[in-house]
Amino acid sequence: MTDTAAARTPTDAMPVDANGYLLVRRDPPVATVTINRPAQRNAISLDMWVQLTSLLRDLDADRDVRCVVITGAGDEAFSAGADISDFEQHRSDSTKGRVYNAAVDGLLETVAEIGTPVISMIRGFAAGGGCELAVATDLRIVAEGSRLGIPVARLGITIGHREMYGLVNLVGKGNALYILLSGRLLDADEALRIGLVNQVAPVDQLEAVTYKLANDIAALAPLSHAVNKKTMNQVLAKPSLDLTPEEAELPLGQFDTRDYHEGFRAFLEKRRPQFIGE
Repeated sequence: MTDTAAARTPTDAMPVDANGYLLVRRDPPVATVTINRPAQRNAISLDMWVQLTSLLRDLDADRDVRCVVITGAGDEAFSAGADISDFEQHRSDSTKGRVYNAAVDGLLETVAEIGTPVISMIRGFAAGGGCELAVATDLRIVAEGSRLGIPVARLGITIGHREMYGLVNLVGKGNALYILLSGRLLDADEALRIGLVNQVAPVDQLEAVTYKLANDIAALAPLSHAVNKKTMNQVLAKPSLDLTPEEAELPLGQFDTRDYHEGFRAFLEKRRPQFIGE
C-alpha cells in the first residue's frame, strides 16, 4: 500500500473480516464502510459480497446509525468490481455462476431494501460490480477525475436482472445501453449529466461534501427515510399503483409516530426537531 493509500484508509476503523478487506467505522449518526484492498483496486471477492450484506444489515439494525457511507481505500478506486481471481473457482460455469450471482444479488437487494440511507463516496474507478454497487446505493458523490462504467462485454459476461433493473431506473434505457454496449468508463461530468451520479466534488473536498450530506440526512427523521425507500420500491415494482391495502396504508403510518409529532411541533416552535426513530 502506498503512503497515499494508507492516508485514505480510516485509522480508527475496525476490520470486519480476518483479512481486513472490509473496515467499518461507527461515528454516530454516520457509519463508514471501507473496501480495503487498494493494491487490487478494491476488488470484491465472493466472501466480501456476503460479508458486506451481513455488515449492512447489522448497521441497519443499529439505532445509532442513521446514514452509511461506502467508500474504497486509497486514491485509485472505489472498487474495480468483482475479483477476477475468483472466476475460475466460482464463475467458471453456470452452476457456479448461479451461486456467485446470488451473493451479488443479496448485497444489492440489501442496499436497496434497508431503511438506512446509503451513500457511495467515489474516488477513482468504479467499474463493473463496483459501479453496480454504487448504482444500488441511494446516492453517489464522486470526486473530479473519477470514472464509472460496467464493461462486462470486455469479459464476455452480462449483468443480472437486478443490476439491469437498478441501472435502467437510474439512467434510463438509452443511457443504460450506452454504458453496457460501449464498455466505456464515463468521466465524472458525463456520469453527472446522465444521472449516474448525484454530485461531483473537487478531490480535496470529496469527504467534506459527502459527510456534510450524510449528517444532513442523519439529522432528519429516520422513519421518514425508511418509509420513503420502501414506498419507492413499491412504486417501482408496481408502477400502475395497483397496491395491496397494506401497501396503500404505508405512508399514513407516519402520522402515528412520535417523530411526526415532534417534527411538526418543532416547526411551530421554531426549533430543531429531535428525532428518535419511533
